[in-house]
Amino acid sequence: MAKLRVALAQFDFPVGAVVRNAERIASLIAEARDRLHADLIVFPELALCGYPPEDLLLRPSFLAECEASLQRIAAGVRGIVAVVGWPQSAGSIVYNAASVLRDGRIETTYRKRELPNYAVFDERRYFEVDPDGGSCVFEVAGVRVGVVICEDLWFSEPLADTAAHGAELVVVPNASPFDHGKLARRDALLETRVAESGVALAYLNVVGGQDSVVYDGASVLADANGTVHAAARAFEDHLLLAEFDRATRSFATRDWPAEVDESRESLAWRAIVRATRDYSTKNRFEKVWVGLSGGIDSALVLAIAVDAIGADDVTAVRLPSRYTSGQSNDLASEQAAALGVRIETVPIAAPFEGFLEALGPLFAGHAADTAEENLQSRCRGVILMALANKLGGLLLTTGNKSEYAVGYATIYGDMCGGYAPIKDLYKTEVFDLARWRNAQQAGRTPAWVVPQAVIDRAPSAELRENQTDQDSLPPYEMLDAILARYVDEEQSREEIVAAGFDAEVVRKVVHMVRISEWKRQQAAPGPKVSRRAFGRERRYPITSGWD
Repeated sequence: MAKLRVALAQFDFPVGAVVRNAERIASLIAEARDRLHADLIVFPELALCGYPPEDLLLRPSFLAECEASLQRIAAGVRGIVAVVGWPQSAGSIVYNAASVLRDGRIETTYRKRELPNYAVFDERRYFEVDPDGGSCVFEVAGVRVGVVICEDLWFSEPLADTAAHGAELVVVPNASPFDHGKLARRDALLETRVAESGVALAYLNVVGGQDSVVYDGASVLADANGTVHAAARAFEDHLLLAEFDRATRSFATRDWPAEVDESRESLAWRAIVRATRDYSTKNRFEKVWVGLSGGIDSALVLAIAVDAIGADDVTAVRLPSRYTSGQSNDLASEQAAALGVRIETVPIAAPFEGFLEALGPLFAGHAADTAEENLQSRCRGVILMALANKLGGLLLTTGNKSEYAVGYATIYGDMCGGYAPIKDLYKTEVFDLARWRNAQQAGRTPAWVVPQAVIDRAPSAELRENQTDQDSLPPYEMLDAILARYVDEEQSREEIVAAGFDAEVVRKVVHMVRISEWKRQQAAPGPKVSRRAFGRERRYPITSGWD
């Protein structure tokens, strides 16, 4: 009976880099044929143009280059069959398509049937469903192979139709963003679809960071009997190889680095590191800057930056004020030294006093309040942005999801920066991730990446004497539990109170979330790791009468 060698190109295909992506696709086709002796190679959804291309799809020149590049790729395909995702235009209509390339030509094209328009997805803005389209089944090495694309798999009909047209194996090109629990949900989906259809599935996912989303790869195989194999390593580029046995409709992995740690912290860490690295390199930043305060958020961001791009290209900056404790300065220095990061110090006393003097006539008669506190933060933001502007590099901002949710962050101050690595981590998750990352250093030097004293100390903005975050906020364990219900689960105030939370605390938290939308809409992008991230996924109006 026939056996089919299937290569899956789990790679990063950057958005808009059509020519470079086409060159990589052609190179991988040749490698799969010549080195792996594959019969079939599959590329991710919209691999040719990258995902999501957004309004690039409204430019005729962009669509024309995609078609020309696909034709050039097809002309070089010999001795192997390739399935390549691309945006196919037909006059004013654009389809999310995957074409089968064989013997120097485009043999057939499948057009995506289910267009997602929720969360981070906005496909109905750009694509249409072909009313005359249907299944796509072709033969390779004696095996009947079908294609469905990403969202199609989440509905039973496209796969059932493809199976009804004789498919024995169905390949599924994807651009599926990471979030907590995504791998388990995919496995469950594959089990369900295999049980319904009786066909084997090869699920290929793209990998890499793209602005505020990150794709995990974690491609996976499912035999027709319901066995789901171990996913490929997440957040890594690999040319994967498996052998499909037509007789048993099952796979044997041949070149398949398997995922070994699907823990929440491991996946979150690798997601954020990969996203930070890709945002920096794709936007041609050779180094990054981090304002290092001696607190947990900036300490974690520094550790992420070092893992993402290397200590040599990271500069930490201490920005002490009259309220900055000696411990904060010492902890920042200790961490930078342990990680091999250059550290600079720029006191903010002089610029702060200068602003106070300039504003004195207008502030006269008004007691000091948060305006003066925020002014210190804005002094820091100006200095950090000036350093990045003058000396080059990307400033990483250090705010977390708890702070962004309730507005406990200074616009044009500590929110300054081009990228926000921990934007989608609640404060309690920040602590959890710091402890997890430290645990990975067992037996290594340094023995930690975040000083234990930073983890143990009470969080503080240090904008006035003896300040702690809990002067203004509920304890983070309580705050994050309320936010998870209100933001992530969309529960009402009444539902949260019914779950056992104090009514006045809930009212205060919900109010802070509602009035802080204007800040969040000006925040730097950061990687989505939850199912309800601020930005692309959670889009609320700034001006709203809904409480």
